[in-house]
Amino acid sequence: MDDFTLWYSTPAVNWSQGLPLGNGRMGAVVMASPHREVWSMSEVTYWSGQTDPEPAFEGGKAALEEMRRHFYAGNYDEGDRLAKQYLQPKKQNFGTNLGLCEVVIHFAEKSPDHMEAESFRRELDLNQALVKTVWRNNNATLNREVFASHVDDLVASRVWSDASGGVSFTLGLEGGTESFQCAVLNDGTLEFNGQATENVHSNGKCGVWAEGYVKVVVTGGTVTGENGKLTVAGADEAWIYFTVSTDYHRAEAAWKKESLLTMEKAVDKGYALLRRDHIGDYSEQYDKVSIHLGTASKADLPTDQRIQLLARGGSDDPQLFAMFLQYGRYLTIAGSRTNSPLPLHLQGIWNDGEACRMGWSCDYHLDINTQMNYYPTEITNLGDCHLPLTRYIEDLAAAGRSTARNLYGSEGWVAHVFSNVWGFTLPGWDTSWGLNVTGGLWLATQLIEHYEYSQDLVFLEKAAYPVLKEAAAFYLDYMSVHPQYGWLVTGPSNSPENHFYPDHSGSTVHQLSMGTTLDQILVRELFEFCLKSVELLDRDEELGRKLKEAIAKLPPLQIGKKGQLQEWLEDYEEAQPEHRHMSHLFALYPGHQITPDRTPELSSAARVMMQNRMQQEELEDVEFTAALFGLGFARLHDGEMAYKHISHLISGLCFDNLLTYSKSGIAGAETNIFVIDGNFGGTAVIAEMLLQSYDGEIHLLPALPQAWNKGEVSGLRAKGNAEVDAVWENGELKSATIRTFSPGTFTISRGELRTTLHAEVGVNYKFNAQLELLEP
Repeated sequence: MDDFTLWYSTPAVNWSQGLPLGNGRMGAVVMASPHREVWSMSEVTYWSGQTDPEPAFEGGKAALEEMRRHFYAGNYDEGDRLAKQYLQPKKQNFGTNLGLCEVVIHFAEKSPDHMEAESFRRELDLNQALVKTVWRNNNATLNREVFASHVDDLVASRVWSDASGGVSFTLGLEGGTESFQCAVLNDGTLEFNGQATENVHSNGKCGVWAEGYVKVVVTGGTVTGENGKLTVAGADEAWIYFTVSTDYHRAEAAWKKESLLTMEKAVDKGYALLRRDHIGDYSEQYDKVSIHLGTASKADLPTDQRIQLLARGGSDDPQLFAMFLQYGRYLTIAGSRTNSPLPLHLQGIWNDGEACRMGWSCDYHLDINTQMNYYPTEITNLGDCHLPLTRYIEDLAAAGRSTARNLYGSEGWVAHVFSNVWGFTLPGWDTSWGLNVTGGLWLATQLIEHYEYSQDLVFLEKAAYPVLKEAAAFYLDYMSVHPQYGWLVTGPSNSPENHFYPDHSGSTVHQLSMGTTLDQILVRELFEFCLKSVELLDRDEELGRKLKEAIAKLPPLQIGKKGQLQEWLEDYEEAQPEHRHMSHLFALYPGHQITPDRTPELSSAARVMMQNRMQQEELEDVEFTAALFGLGFARLHDGEMAYKHISHLISGLCFDNLLTYSKSGIAGAETNIFVIDGNFGGTAVIAEMLLQSYDGEIHLLPALPQAWNKGEVSGLRAKGNAEVDAVWENGELKSATIRTFSPGTFTISRGELRTTLHAEVGVNYKFNAQLELLEP
């Protein structure tokens, strides 16, 4: 059996059992049953809402200074009141990404007399990015196959039978919004259009328009169209093609013709060539990494049964974890390609409709979710998939200049707790959760990650440094000196989305304060990277001088009275110690301000902080929290604890289709709601357990659990522009290979073993179990 195929012997009865496909722009979740198949279609630019004028804010720096005086004096009530008066906007047409439509296919059913010995199987082949369905009875086999092509920009399907004339079905479309319309264009084609409108996150009148086509081609039999549906009768084989385009950021009318032209080219090319080119294009990315964890595998069991066995404590299926890593890589490739118009949002590029209908929005949250979507991108050798996020951050920075100026009277740019596709950079419409003044900066640190892995000086000079330099300009202008400590601090701001008791009495809860730990971690990360860039690029000498002075005034990381890493500048009492967010762990992951070797006391404090969370009976157990626990313990080189949390994520916070979810009742979730960041966070956990790198150090197998005591991995990326392969047995390194693509000096370590590598470009360096360099 193939270790990298999700497969099921039972029908998909709902979205959370469907199997996802994507081409970097369009998504499809395929829900297959013997006689019915539904494709839940989405498109990443199909957003409601619009760009609203930024409201006029009164006060600027004078109001900021006034509210800061109250916070510094301990008058949190008055400081909070002023923050709401001067820094809290009203909700306008923020919008949300909406589902596009459903393709509904009903297959002709045989009479009951011919249903004996029926069998059914549906699967997602990660090696080829194909969804396949096979239905058999005594008389015939019906085969179905679907893929989403990045090369040819469409979703394509083939239906065939081993019985002559055995393919018959009807196909129709069901729209996701009121404006959706569908018509038969000719006997083989449906034309559809609609506008992304809704009334929860916007006024129900504004949003992106979409137009597309579905075409069916057959051999043998007939295809006819009537009443908005296509009917295939007695065919030997049928091919289905789906195309769509939108007017997002498109003023000209040519966008309406795009999907028809795409369709015509695809039909001319033919299914076989479309399939071949799809697999070739996808494999270029997917095949960069291979992984095998141990020898035991339950691949002969359906995937939902494997999840259930793990939930019951089974530990003899290490390849389920390998599949989860490759599934995360698959979802990255499916959702975020070099030319994708937008990056991955709360649900990637897919959409189950749940976030759109409630207080949540299927948007770009900037206080963990969007960042976590890209946590595994670099280490799992998919750096090009980072580029849609890079472009989004550049647009965010451009939009955030007016917010910095109008809201704070500062230069540079700023964005807060979330954003959309319309350039929203204001705080959220309640300062208790919306006044996260480093949300945009947190997202922009992904630019640092891309540079540190790639060592691409052109990217640094043209993309990363200009954005980060402007961010540094904002914080240099915005921050103030704490009157008691003399530290340079941010504020008022919150520690995402947490709250505290300022006077330890447990009577009055507050969210806003000065100098939250996350803010200070991110500002230090920004200033230090910009200073390195100034020196590397040999420019902006005056900025470099200011950065050095500012870095010297930043607060240190602090340890609280309970031995924990402090979340705020003061050692406040947590109002909700079971809270799902652990933002200040950024210093441990993805940052490196805390490491076991260099900062053992802070490492212990980070462990205490996580243990305090874990011990709470009411812990807000959601997908990204489980991933954060796993990442934190991996960085502390605790393989068993990291394994515990990645096991819980897979077995306790995944639907049958292995997509992760946030539990009902937490953060206002009305159901168990699909949120994709857990997939990517979990992928990062597994990768970090096998490889960690920072500041010229490469740690091999730093958090290897007993359950993976034998295995091999190849193609993981290390910072400094290198690739790493490793083989191990009985929990010990057997051999490693490091391929370097930039010159540099690395310290290679495995446990207590250390060696120094002076690397040249384009060389494969092979090491034995003792980290001795072997001759090529």
